[in-house]
Amino acid sequence: MQPIEQVTGTGVPLLLDDIDTDRIIPARYLKCVTFEGLGPHVFEDDRKQDPSHPFEGSRFQEGSILVAGRNFGCGSSREHAPQALIRWGIGAVVAESFGEIFFGNCSSLGVPAVCASRDDLKKLAAAIHADPQLEITLDLTTNSVRYGEESMICEIPESVRTALLSGQWDFLSQLLEAKDEIRRITGELPYRSQFRV
Repeated sequence: MQPIEQVTGTGVPLLLDDIDTDRIIPARYLKCVTFEGLGPHVFEDDRKQDPSHPFEGSRFQEGSILVAGRNFGCGSSREHAPQALIRWGIGAVVAESFGEIFFGNCSSLGVPAVCASRDDLKKLAAAIHADPQLEITLDLTTNSVRYGEESMICEIPESVRTALLSGQWDFLSQLLEAKDEIRRITGELPYRSQFRV
């Protein structure tokens, strides 16, 4: 299991409200069998309509920390949205608030999704616009986001923070680590051990 204490990288400023999962990854890409290949289609329709969109062009292409507004990831429960962001290169999201299911999907995929005040987000987004190569560190050990000489407080539910810091967010790894115990218990189940054809 992989503990996540910090995410460091450059930013992508998208300080808009009520960005739903259909905008993050258009519905026509939901037919995929795997999540591979979704990254290039993140915000595809928005990017076609707005050539200055932060996910379009080269200015913020190396960004790994997304800065968003209120209710980011609202809408449907599809896991495709955070999966597509991950495959684009996003490793953390800092926003004013999140759609509940999107937040849960991020947490279970090891993508810290933290909340900050609107004023702090505006300052961070402005700093990224001024210097796209600005290094940003989201630090779960101190519940802070640092960039340049600045630091801001961020919030995340303590249960999620603990899961990320301990590596317990990765449910598949937990299952794999417990495979011997799972085999032992399933072998003792009456409907498995006493079943006759």
